[in-house]
Amino acid sequence: MKLNEIAQLVGLKCDNDIKISGLNSLLDATQSELTFLENKKYVNDLKNTKAAAILVNLENSKEVPSSTIAIICEEPYLFLAKISKLFAPNIIELDGEKPLVGGGTKVMPNVYIGKNSKIGRDCTIMAGAFIGDNVTIGNNTVIYPNVSIYRDCIIGNDCIIHAGTVIGSDGFGFANTKDGKYIKIYQNGNVIIGSDVEIGANCTIDRAVFKSTIIEDGVRIDNLVHIAHNCKIGKGCILVTQVGLSGSTTLHPYVVMGGQSATSGHLEIAAFTTIAARGGVTKSITEPKKSWAGFPLFEHRQWLKLQSKISNLLK
Repeated sequence: MKLNEIAQLVGLKCDNDIKISGLNSLLDATQSELTFLENKKYVNDLKNTKAAAILVNLENSKEVPSSTIAIICEEPYLFLAKISKLFAPNIIELDGEKPLVGGGTKVMPNVYIGKNSKIGRDCTIMAGAFIGDNVTIGNNTVIYPNVSIYRDCIIGNDCIIHAGTVIGSDGFGFANTKDGKYIKIYQNGNVIIGSDVEIGANCTIDRAVFKSTIIEDGVRIDNLVHIAHNCKIGKGCILVTQVGLSGSTTLHPYVVMGGQSATSGHLEIAAFTTIAARGGVTKSITEPKKSWAGFPLFEHRQWLKLQSKISNLLK
C-alpha cells in the first residue's frame, strides 16, 4: 500500500506515496516497511532503524534518521494497531493450489488441509485436525486428534503434537484508546517449529506480531503450556506443565522450567538455566548453568535456606 493511503485510512497526515510492504519492529524493519516507537527506552534502536517510515510522537521525532519518514502522532502504538488490520492476511484463502501430501502419509477422516499447504512423507494426521492455508509440515511428523495449526505456520521433521494443541493462534495484543476501548493489534507473523520437537496436549503457541515465534530443534513441551507471541525457545529446552511465557521471551538452549513457572515479557534466560516449579522470572538471567526458585526469584540454594528459616520461625 502507498504510505499516504495508509495514513489517510487511519486519520493521519502524510503526503509521501512510497510503497509499504508490511509492518515490522524498529531494528528488523526494511526499507519498504513501516515501524513505530512508543516507549522512549528504545530510542537508541530508533537511531539505527532502516524502516521506510515510522509512527512516532513529537518528542522522539528528532531522533528519526534522515532516510526514514516520520509520521507524527500522539499515540503511535494505537495507530500501529489500526494499521495492522490493513496488512492482516485473509482468514481463509478461497484461491490457491490443492495441498500436497507426501508418500506414506496417513490422513484420517474429518481432517481439513488448507490451500497451498504441504505435508511431508510418512506423517500421520489424526481425525479432527485442522491444518490451515500455507502450512508446511516435514517428514515423519505425528499430528494427534483435534490439533489446530493456523495459516502460514511451519513444522519440521520427526515432531509429535498431541491432542488439542493450537499452533499459530493470535498473540494477546491490544492498544488502548483514551476512553479505555481496546483496539486489536493483528498478529501478522507465524510460528516456526524445528525438528524432533514434542508438544503435549492442550498447549497454545501464539503467532508473532511481526516475523516468527520460534521453537528450535529438540524442544520438549509438556501439557497445558502457553507460549506467547514472538517468543524464541532455544534448542533442547524443556517446559513442564502449566509453564507460561510472556511475549518476546527468549530461552537460550537447554533451559528447564518446572511446573507453573513463568516469565515476564521481553527478557532472556541464559543457556542451561533451571527454574524450579512456580518460579517467577521478572528480569533477564545472564549467567548460564544456574538454578533458581521462588518469587521473587532467588538462587535455588538461597531459596531453600530461606524456606528453612521461615519454617523455624513457626516452631
